Amino acid sequence: MKPGLVCSVEKQAATASGCSLLIHCKNFQVLHFVVPRERECHDVHLSLQRLSQPERCEELYCFSYKPNVDEEERRQEWDFLDLKADYSRMGLPNSLWKRSPVNQHFKVSDTYPADLFVPQSATPPVIVGSSKFRSRGRFPTLVYYSKENHATICRSSQPLSGFSARCLEDEQMLEAILRSNPRSDFMYVVDTRPKLNAIANRAAGKGYENEDNYSNIKFQFIGIENIHVMRNSQQKMLEVCELRSPSMSNFLEGLESSGWLKHIKAVLDAGIFIAKAVAEEGVSVLVHCSDGWDRTAQVCSVACVLLDPHYRTLTGLMVLIEKDWVSFGHKFSHRCNHLVGDPKEVSPVIDQFLECVWQLMEQFPCAFEFNARFLITIHSHVYSCQYGNFIGNNQRERVELGLRERTHSLWSYLWKNKTDYINPLYRPDHSQTQGLLRPSTAPYCFKSWRGLYNRFDQGMHPRQSVEDYLSAIQEETQQLEEQLASHKQKIAQLEQEGSGVQEAVVFDKSPTAWALGSDLGLANTPQDYTGGFVTSSPCQPKAPDGSLVLLTQDCNLSNGSDQESGIADVSCHSPLSEDSARDPDSDEAAYSAA
Repeated sequence: MKPGLVCSVEKQAATASGCSLLIHCKNFQVLHFVVPRERECHDVHLSLQRLSQPERCEELYCFSYKPNVDEEERRQEWDFLDLKADYSRMGLPNSLWKRSPVNQHFKVSDTYPADLFVPQSATPPVIVGSSKFRSRGRFPTLVYYSKENHATICRSSQPLSGFSARCLEDEQMLEAILRSNPRSDFMYVVDTRPKLNAIANRAAGKGYENEDNYSNIKFQFIGIENIHVMRNSQQKMLEVCELRSPSMSNFLEGLESSGWLKHIKAVLDAGIFIAKAVAEEGVSVLVHCSDGWDRTAQVCSVACVLLDPHYRTLTGLMVLIEKDWVSFGHKFSHRCNHLVGDPKEVSPVIDQFLECVWQLMEQFPCAFEFNARFLITIHSHVYSCQYGNFIGNNQRERVELGLRERTHSLWSYLWKNKTDYINPLYRPDHSQTQGLLRPSTAPYCFKSWRGLYNRFDQGMHPRQSVEDYLSAIQEETQQLEEQLASHKQKIAQLEQEGSGVQEAVVFDKSPTAWALGSDLGLANTPQDYTGGFVTSSPCQPKAPDGSLVLLTQDCNLSNGSDQESGIADVSCHSPLSEDSARDPDSDEAAYSAA
């Protein structure tokens, strides 16, 4: 068990057998230890608490994890993914969008990446002015571009509008985004928060865009709850999953009261709205929540999975997480509780995204190259701190920590073991894998993800998933096909060799018998026929010295053999067969007598 996976350690009352420790892990494993001596139990308890919540990033496991790879290979791990290549795949930069150096050295927004795409018409003063009107300086910037219709998904944080404030540069920034889509005369602005929450933020000088101040925008509230509601919801759901032998009513009522699947549905609904706006209406969308690093990341990445088949592949999902979550400043250290800090900052935001992808996989089993094990492995390593990818709250912190120079990357490890994560049902040419996914979010379409939340339950059956069975069958089928190809090749070689032998055969029309070797003694026992023995006929070739006897199709080895002696009947039909049968000295007569 990796120290980073420990969520809480509870020391329970002593019993006759010793002192108990109950350990809850971030990958939803629950461990129960009994330590015979109370003093030892106390020491173990303190050690686990200290290891599970280090005070400094340098104490995390990734800085001491040293697999058996050389330095050059370690550096190559971090070059496995290339975000610039992903933007190039989308067709960027182009005449409408450009890569801006405005945030080099993180001087405009310290939580944004250094490289950002903005409209061609957006000048540095407009960008900087917009950033000053947005929470944490997170101005509108592009995350997805559709080559087919020029519609885009952009993201930002909430404006500092209060009840009446406005910013000319921010209004110009949204106008530039709108003009970058020549096929649409308006754009959506999606606030992922409940409307009441957004209104409450106005009192603090924040809030949301006023449609009267921004030309040609359509504003839309989605209603995804904040991190505190999500944390409490997951905790209630886990308590239900940990019940021992619950009744059906208790389980279903507990799952319903947790509200967990309702929140998953809300995130999916938001992603569906944005994906349809881009793909079907050809309209650009600006997405934000409060600070733009939690709900915004969820919704933008879900929309990308729905829109783009590339993000439904192994490397595609890695790039999407690296781009929309790691690069754009999701606060992994705070949300995943990597270090000692405020427990109110902890929330399962990334868990919900991974579950949204899993829910989509359940509806579209042929559309995803990866299986559920891939998602679960990513989830485990988000929390384990074994790799440096999810350490820190933004790119600036990661640069300061020197993670690329001091730790290993998860993505290269996943790719090297990709055979474990391939979905056997995936079909690149299947209709499901092409274009926009249109999932149903009716309540009956959502399932409890027992593969994640109950995978350590020893009583869960079956222990092997259908995908595992299919993968095993595919592997066995491939082995059989390889064996078949090998056998066909050997048969072809034997046929070539046989044709060469036939050309060299000299036919002997004499009615004498031939066998292996030059000495043709009288056959008195079955052992005398070792190596083959057959009567010659006019259609049989003469065997060369030292060669094996050849049986022709005129000879019939019947299964009606003598069961006691084990000798098969051999009947050779030739013009001389009747004479041979009458001649007691003939070879065939001797063979029949034997």
